[in-house]
Amino acid sequence: MAADDLLVLVAGGDQRAFEELYGLVSGPVYGLVRRVVRDPAQSEEVAQEVLLELWRSAARFDPGRGSALSWILTLAHRRAVDRVRSARAAGEREQREALRAGEPAFDQVAEEVEAGLEREWVRRCLRRLTDLQRQSVTLAYYDGYTYREVAERLSLPLGTVKTRMRDGLSRLRECLGGAA
Repeated sequence: MAADDLLVLVAGGDQRAFEELYGLVSGPVYGLVRRVVRDPAQSEEVAQEVLLELWRSAARFDPGRGSALSWILTLAHRRAVDRVRSARAAGEREQREALRAGEPAFDQVAEEVEAGLEREWVRRCLRRLTDLQRQSVTLAYYDGYTYREVAERLSLPLGTVKTRMRDGLSRLRECLGGAA
């Protein structure tokens, strides 16, 4: 059954329809939230909040204004942005308080040190990759290119780039395993 039909049934309190709708949209909802929030644990929490809100507010869905999936993803995006803004505001409050006290907050100093150590560890592990692996991984993860875009930039077949990325990421995972 389509998401639009399921959402209408959910608005009527149909739990089975909600279960089916949940299975249909939970992946896209989590994916969208993850791209906005970035933290996996926070993303899971926000995705669950969105799906709970979906159950509670399904009656607000107006099929005349768009598809159920776009409405649900709009809910997810708004909730994810709210979470990011809330976290940013909390961090800014902590920083202002630390500045008033005349010294950086312990968490801020600890996070900066930890981030510096992690960056250095990643650099060491990247140096252990072949030039071709490092180039592909760097374009994808530091420059934000998709596999297809990396293939175009390097004038290589997509399959070759995917293989380089898989092998490079596997070697990085092994190397970074020692960092934990």
